[in-house]
Amino acid sequence: MSQNRSSNNLVAPRSSAALEQLKFEVAQELGITLSPDGYQGNKTSYENGSIGGYITKRLVTLAEQQLAGQFQ
Repeated sequence: MSQNRSSNNLVAPRSSAALEQLKFEVAQELGITLSPDGYQGNKTSYENGSIGGYITKRLVTLAEQQLAGQFQ
C-alpha cells in the first residue's frame, strides 16, 4: 500500500484494503492509470480530485442504501 501522510484516522482501520481497491476501481472507470507503487505525484490535481470525489460519492450512496434498509 502507498505511504499515507494524511493525518486522517480511519474509523474502521481494517477497511484500508477495501478503500485502496475502491480507489483503483474508480480510477479505472475514469480512465486514469494509477501507479502500483502508490506514487501519484505525476497526476494532475484534477485527476486525483476526480478519483477522491467519485470515491466519496460512492461511499455516500452505499451509506444511504444501508440506512434506507434499516428504516423500512
